[in-house]
Amino acid sequence: MEALIQQFVQSLPLSLLFVYIAVSLSVLGKSADLLVDEAVDLSVRWGIPKFVVGSTIVSIGTTTPEAAVSVLAALRGKPDLALGNAVGSVICNMGLIMGLGILIEPPILERQVVYRQGWIQLGTALLLVIVSLPWRAPGSAFTDGGRLPEWAGFLFLGLLAAYLWYSIRRTSERRATYSTRQETSKEAGTGLFVLMKLIGAVSLVVGSSWVLIPGVQEAALRLKVAEGIIAATIVAFGTSLPELVTMVRASWRGHGELGAGNVIGANILNVLFVAGASAAVTAGGLIAAVHFFRLLFFLMLFVLLVFQVGILYSGARLRRPVGVLLLATYLLTVTFSYS
Repeated sequence: MEALIQQFVQSLPLSLLFVYIAVSLSVLGKSADLLVDEAVDLSVRWGIPKFVVGSTIVSIGTTTPEAAVSVLAALRGKPDLALGNAVGSVICNMGLIMGLGILIEPPILERQVVYRQGWIQLGTALLLVIVSLPWRAPGSAFTDGGRLPEWAGFLFLGLLAAYLWYSIRRTSERRATYSTRQETSKEAGTGLFVLMKLIGAVSLVVGSSWVLIPGVQEAALRLKVAEGIIAATIVAFGTSLPELVTMVRASWRGHGELGAGNVIGANILNVLFVAGASAAVTAGGLIAAVHFFRLLFFLMLFVLLVFQVGILYSGARLRRPVGVLLLATYLLTVTFSYS
């Protein structure tokens, strides 16, 4: 199926290729609406904040494209692409997607929950940088690069299990506050609810991976964008499309906290799940080339720190200047990548 879609988009003239991309985005928007509706329903049924639902259940579904692309790239002997997709997706998620979401409708967030999750995402990103350093000669990272070793991949997968266990435990504590009457009422239609949730998630992920990404990549090639830039920006952008569509649709419909939770959860999973699984299946680990230490790692940590400071500055509702700064950081990343 994927090969047929690739052949189809290659046969389209550039004008129709843009129409194809626009139609694909429209279809993905409907899939995102379904996912958002069911996630909001889950929040109401189980008494869980929308942010928590977004940072756990929804983010696991929308991170699937990054995991698939990175693990397959690692297995096919392209470990640099695998790490680049994971790091680039974090920058895209926080810079472009969170920035856009804040500008569309600044979400009202539970300060304590968001602040805690924000430190988790910043801590996992910092750990990624630390374990990728060549510790025998740390300064050589800026001239020779480094490597995310295979053992670190298994460490990250272990931390992923701990993070999911912690999230489930926190969720159980939330549910415990609800009455028996609510517990009974939410059981009605659970099977249908789960089915609709799965349909929305699968449609979003498959639509992004099989339908829209080939169109975006073909458009980039037609416009003669360098292959290295496509890997660093277009691929990361393409695999982050589920988060982008979910964030935009959620913000437009007044559920910005759900989209924000999805972005933060996806960032944590990009490090622990995407980079971790990719390193674990690669005997030599993932190559962290020089540009990771000179540019990408720095910008990843910077954009996450901007968000964390923005929480302190904004109070209960994230302010639009934070979104402007996040978007500016993403645009700088793309600009410096081209140069």
